Amino acid sequence: MPELNGKRIAILATNGFEQSELEVPLNSLRKAGATVDVVSLEAGEIKGWDEKDWGRSVPVDKVIGDVSVDDYDGVVLPGGQINPDLLRVEPEVINLIQAFWAQKKVVAAICHAPWLLIEAGIVKGRKVTSYNSIKTDVINAGGQWEDSPVVTDQGLITSRNPGDLDAFSQKIIEEINEGRHEHRAA
Repeated sequence: MPELNGKRIAILATNGFEQSELEVPLNSLRKAGATVDVVSLEAGEIKGWDEKDWGRSVPVDKVIGDVSVDDYDGVVLPGGQINPDLLRVEPEVINLIQAFWAQKKVVAAICHAPWLLIEAGIVKGRKVTSYNSIKTDVINAGGQWEDSPVVTDQGLITSRNPGDLDAFSQKIIEEINEGRHEHRAA
């Protein structure tokens, strides 16, 4: 039996997500048996960024206004420079991320996506990693930045870059299986 049967995970993204940072976790989590929804600002498709140019489109399963934290066991936030920068100015996005955190559910962010964690007020006092170019942003927001491939702090999973996607995906599976992280402060 796949290890995430019965679990539901949201991947929150918009145009400009780093292609591999959405697709690898999406495929890994589905392969592990989870129901995974790509949640975005609008219906239809969103277009990825693949290293130096626009990449493939991915279908949007749900629009952010139609989802609730109660529908999911965790949320994955792909990076790239464009995606988190567009999302962090959307109050519905920040409110949803804060709701996952408040309910002690898994929140996973890679590359530049910790910008969303900063905007949501989640990194202060937490061990996190990110793409190197936003290290100062994380530190200025009170995060304890680590130069590690994947860092986990009570259900908060962060990863540096696309080269760490397999370890990032495996850590998401592990943390989702652990369930809510009741010992962390909301």
